[in-house]
Amino acid sequence: MYDVDLFVIGAGSGGVRAARIAAGHGVKVALAEERFYGGTCVNVGCVPKKLMTYVAGYESSMRDAQGYGWDIGERTLDWTKFITQKNTEIERLNGIYENMLENAGVQLHWGTATIIDPHTVSINGENITAERILIATGGKISVPDIEGAREHGITSDDIFYLEEKPKTLIVAGVGYIGLEFAGIFNQLGTDVHVIYRRDTILNEGFDGDVRTFLHQEMTKKGLHFHPKTNILRVEKTDKGVTVHLDDGKTIKADQVLFATGRTPNTNNLGLENVGVECNKGGAIIVNKDEQTNVPSIYAVGDVTDRVALTPVALAEGHALVDRLYAKSNRHISYENIPSAVFSDPNVSQIGLTEEQAQAQYPDEIDIYKSDFRAMKMILANSEERTLMKLIVHSKTDKVLGLHMVGSDAGEIVQGFAVAIIAGATKADFDRTIGIHPTSAEEFVTMRTKSS
Repeated sequence: MYDVDLFVIGAGSGGVRAARIAAGHGVKVALAEERFYGGTCVNVGCVPKKLMTYVAGYESSMRDAQGYGWDIGERTLDWTKFITQKNTEIERLNGIYENMLENAGVQLHWGTATIIDPHTVSINGENITAERILIATGGKISVPDIEGAREHGITSDDIFYLEEKPKTLIVAGVGYIGLEFAGIFNQLGTDVHVIYRRDTILNEGFDGDVRTFLHQEMTKKGLHFHPKTNILRVEKTDKGVTVHLDDGKTIKADQVLFATGRTPNTNNLGLENVGVECNKGGAIIVNKDEQTNVPSIYAVGDVTDRVALTPVALAEGHALVDRLYAKSNRHISYENIPSAVFSDPNVSQIGLTEEQAQAQYPDEIDIYKSDFRAMKMILANSEERTLMKLIVHSKTDKVLGLHMVGSDAGEIVQGFAVAIIAGATKADFDRTIGIHPTSAEEFVTMRTKSS
């Protein structure tokens, strides 16, 4: 009855995983992409950003090494070489994604796909019918309606392709994206100013102690934070930009980065043609089976605006096609999803924050915290400190949340995430022998409750 069994719109993490796994189940699959294979994460997100954290980290390591007796001497960064190397790696990954899809037997269509009816997609003037349609178009950058912001500012898409490393950078926003780039360029010697409307950094999904501690550590490293401040206007100058603030001050910089959030990418999909329901923010509404109000149309990943993380989109796409084509009943759990912020220092967490735990279990929460200077930092003459925190349910002894600010936080918390998913108690942590000397051992040696 149909040209294909499944038509996937979007070759990001969720779409590629769904298309490839479905094809592996013997399903006839077509996929459309209009920009690049791998989506935001591979091209202008997680991957190039992590490469930038590495290049910045080398600068910090060389500086710290002098405390251990290394004579580093004069050092310079060839920014053009780094960007070229980064671009080469992204192109390699794009090729891997494309080959992966082709080898799986997925029909690839390059262009903008529009849904015509519940079983038809139009692309490049061709109508293709499908038993099911999967939307996996991810999110897009949101730039505030500020005079000169779009004309003279840049976004996280642009910052990966700067021809020169800025000497002065203004970052608007203190979500994870803004803080990551603020930390990266600060390590590289850029004078960084961070502008934000709130009085605290990160959002309420992060533990209060973590937010405060990270702010203190980043301030110690030389970043300039401007809380409760708004940008009124961005003015283009011969040497860059001048940003006018609502406190009457102006800041001159080479670039101003707007890291002010993302919105679901639902434009030009033709959702109105079939009546697919979206929420006020434009996100596609789906049920527990990733199904929209139109039974033949599904959606996964950031376009649904549930948990905007690449591994979540991957898991959603995989579980969906397993249910549809492999007689599986598996659904992913949205509880205890570990995450990390690759700021300087890193942040990572899993489970409830102290604030969330107190709201769910009033007067039944025990807190364990450790704030220390890691061994590596002593000879390096670095004042960077590490924070580790456990939230425990006093009645069951179950560890409800685990949080860390410090070097390699993501690497450390990933391992502990398995324990939290398995329902580990504080007694399980206590009877675990630590690996000495490491920072990670602190999670299994904390014995004193925080007041």
